Amino acid sequence: MSETVSLGLVQFELVTPARVVQSEYVYMVTVPGGDGDFGVLPKHAPLLTTLRPGTIDIHGQDGKVKDRIFVEEGFAEVTPDRCTVLAEEAMRVDDIHRDFAESRLKKATDALMSAEEPGVRIGAERELRAAEAMVEAVDERDKAKQQGQH
Repeated sequence: MSETVSLGLVQFELVTPARVVQSEYVYMVTVPGGDGDFGVLPKHAPLLTTLRPGTIDIHGQDGKVKDRIFVEEGFAEVTPDRCTVLAEEAMRVDDIHRDFAESRLKKATDALMSAEEPGVRIGAERELRAAEAMVEAVDERDKAKQQGQH
């Protein structure tokens, strides 16, 4: 195991098809896994899992959330000293405008309502889940700001 594990840090990397979004050593990261959220600390058991649309919380050395990133579908690979997330899309929650998220949700809802073919319906359901998760991330951000957090 690496020296960073003994320092109580885990290397976190978030990658999309377009770019490396983030690469740094962190105290902890919480990831929206396909079967539920999971936290990664140093010495985590090896794990390979799918992602669901949701928010990755990145914790600094003080244990507090220092950054939140919305991700869509993808995969996460965890080793004792690293957490690598490969996501279809990723954006900082602070950069998401409420109007954009709500418009995306409306479009996704409309698309699902008009989807008749099974393949089209599956894609519309996937987009609806992502849009709902994005609106939820914006709601959580705004609630935290009202309470004077983050």
